[in-house]
This record gives sequence, C-alpha cells and structure tokens, in this order.
Amino acid sequence: MKVLSLTEPYATLIKKGVKTIETRSWKTNYRGKLYIHASATKMPKEYKNNKELMALVNKDDLNYGDIICSCELVDCIEMTYEFIDNVKNNRKNEYITGIYSHGRYAWILKNIEVLDKPIKAKGHLGIWNYR
Repeated sequence: MKVLSLTEPYATLIKKGVKTIETRSWKTNYRGKLYIHASATKMPKEYKNNKELMALVNKDDLNYGDIICSCELVDCIEMTYEFIDNVKNNRKNEYITGIYSHGRYAWILKNIEVLDKPIKAKGHLGIWNYR
C-alpha cells in the first residue's frame, strides 16, 4: 500500500475531511489508494501559532507516528492563478491548510476513510510503500 507522510496538523485535517487537497512542490503520476501517515516530527511553532489553522483541529485529535486514514489520490493538478483564486475565494478552510502558489501541485484526495486502529509506522519522504 502506498503511503504519504505529513506533519501534523495536516494529516489529522485530512482524516477529518477538512483538507482534501494536499499541496506539494512536486507532481506525481500515482493515482489510487493512499494511506495518510502522521509524521512523528513535532509540529513546527509556525503551525502552532497560526490561529486560523489551529482553529480547524482539536489538539487532542493529533497523531504522531501513525498511519491514521486512507484516501484515494484521484488527480494531481499544476496550480494556475485561476485555480488558486478559486480555492482562496470559495474554499477558505482548504486554502488555510495548504501552500497555494503558481507552479506548485494540488493533489486531489477523495473517499477518505478513518482507520479503526492507527498503525504505528516510521515515515519516509515522498510516497512510500507500507508492506
């Protein structure tokens, strides 16, 4: 199974369905089922100090070092100014949860399913394989 590791609170925001677009500096040709892994890395201070971002998640719900949900990666779109403006103007919470700038990539996530029991795992960079 393919896995993507994210620093908190982003993994939990996907798990809760608040974040359905993962923004990245790189594109992927992969499409299909994907586990979301909450990195063991502690949350950076800049995230903790972002009141808008932190208002979207309960600190008690955060996970560290666990695969917490699955989803389907259905598309990878290079961001245009029009795409960015659309998200910014029509999906404020989504916009808050990503880095939207021209030339970056929007990974479109659908069918998010919370795992009954989180799976302990060591994360990796990029998309990686679990078992």
